Amino acid sequence: MGNRHFIITGTSKGIGKQLAELLLKKGDHVYGIARGTSDLEEAYERYQHVQFDLADIHSIDDLVSGILEQIPPQEVEFIGLINNAAMLEPLKPIDQCIAEEISQQLHISLAAPMILTSSFIQQTSHLNARRKIVNVSSGSGSYPAPSMASYCTSKAGMNMFTQCVAMEQSGQPNPVEVIAFDPGMVDTELQAVARGKSVKEFALSGLFNEVYESGQLQSASVVAEQLMEQLEQ
Repeated sequence: MGNRHFIITGTSKGIGKQLAELLLKKGDHVYGIARGTSDLEEAYERYQHVQFDLADIHSIDDLVSGILEQIPPQEVEFIGLINNAAMLEPLKPIDQCIAEEISQQLHISLAAPMILTSSFIQQTSHLNARRKIVNVSSGSGSYPAPSMASYCTSKAGMNMFTQCVAMEQSGQPNPVEVIAFDPGMVDTELQAVARGKSVKEFALSGLFNEVYESGQLQSASVVAEQLMEQLEQ
């Protein structure tokens, strides 16, 4: 498979953690970014954890350069960025959301992936390696829902952003492949948060509970395998 390096956001749990493990088991190098800590570092020597809050968008350029400095340019054959981290809350009608909540949601779920993409493309432009960016999307980017205005809006933005960057790259000498990946409904902490809300606060909490109880959620490990297949293509 050659020498492959992947930068993944949101690796402390859920799909991000499962994907990191799958890639590490194949012998790839993984740089995980998360607010929390990770136990992957002790288990895999090719895993490096960077504790970082993606809401701090002005430090993202330095974050990316710090990671890329550790990758030997002459050896790398494939370098990937997986924008997986997202924030579900605030889960309530927009007139009950305060500026701070809306700002944090848009920073983490939309602005951070945009800036990570910008930094990644810019700072890897000298490499001959294959470069690929996967933006983890959601059906919420196409289907509006009450009490989910911020989340749906950032996912819709992610879809449009992916298409724009793919067009920009199409004429480049060594284009970065840019795709969106919709995992469907997955049994992650985001879902648990949605189920835990009262119907008064979050109108769809009943629906999220039904989906969970009827076994319609996919496991994070199955989705991580699908995502890995997208990387291999």
